[in-house]
Amino acid sequence: MRGARVRGGARRGLAWRVQLRRPAVAVAPEGSVTTVDSSHALRDRRVDVPPALVPASADPATVHALPYRRTLLRTAREYVALTKPRIIELLLVTTVPSMMLAEGGVPSLWLVLATLVGGSLAAGSANTLNCYLDRDIDVLMKRTGKRPLVTGTVSPRGALAFGLVLGVASVAFLAVAVNVVSAALALFAILFYVVGYTMILKRRTPQNIVWGGIAGCLPTLIGWSAVTGSLAWAPVVLFGIVFLWTPPHYWPLSLRFRSDYANAGVPMLPVVAAPVAVTRQVVIYAWAMVLWSLVLVPVAPTGVVYPVAAVALGGGFLLEAHRLHARARAGADAAELAPMRVFHWSITYLSLLFVAVALDPLVRF
Repeated sequence: MRGARVRGGARRGLAWRVQLRRPAVAVAPEGSVTTVDSSHALRDRRVDVPPALVPASADPATVHALPYRRTLLRTAREYVALTKPRIIELLLVTTVPSMMLAEGGVPSLWLVLATLVGGSLAAGSANTLNCYLDRDIDVLMKRTGKRPLVTGTVSPRGALAFGLVLGVASVAFLAVAVNVVSAALALFAILFYVVGYTMILKRRTPQNIVWGGIAGCLPTLIGWSAVTGSLAWAPVVLFGIVFLWTPPHYWPLSLRFRSDYANAGVPMLPVVAAPVAVTRQVVIYAWAMVLWSLVLVPVAPTGVVYPVAAVALGGGFLLEAHRLHARARAGADAAELAPMRVFHWSITYLSLLFVAVALDPLVRF
């Protein structure tokens, strides 16, 4: 490290290029990117690491400030990551089938597209603001350790502005392109998820995901109201399916990452209760969900496709839930418990069940 010198200053918009034999990390200035070579043999190679990281053991004399070259595509990708696209996909899975059930067939493709765009913007807004508010605990959990606000690739101010802009855009777009009812429901979904769940429930009660899941149920109502301009009992039943599905979907994930939530001080049910108590609740909610899903048959009313799918898929879900509970009662350790089997099956269940909702009006005998 002797004989090196500093070029430029440690100012915003500069990248740190450091050559070290051993890696170590510390917080770097916002807006910078760090490149570190931890191998003496590969001294001339430069390896990118998250922008919020800079070698803690670096002698200032070894640091060279260079222009920071961030591509537009990379910046866009980081902001998109804040919206949690995979969650948005799952939410949209419930929107289109609800629209098709309301229409009794295939709605206008423009209406479907407008509803999906507006719904995506609303969900993206809620998720981005959730990342902004939870950045202090995300940094403590391995599962969320790579989110843009944790790594420093997006600033808190940028995330807040982005989330607010998405929210305003979603409500305005739905009001103009779809209808006011759908726009009002989207606004309620954003506010409930950000204020009701993230700010109030999440860090205060083990029932956080039960009531916080209401926001994730609203796409069923938004989809129905986009077609009809009003609400009815059928979308309420769909709402109830997603509501009862959320706990047995999320609690297995919480079991898998129990230590993460415990370290962050978030009182998820698996943090405050024994695994057998959690899996018992999973079984109870799974039964309630399957039974409630059959209520749609007389309320919609449906044809043959939906009830067959509801019984078959529900039976598979119940089987996985009971197996999980049996393993917990047998005292299985974390690896043997395998809660993610139920988590992954729950996604398959909801996706295929709502595919059946969409197909049912098209296949009537």
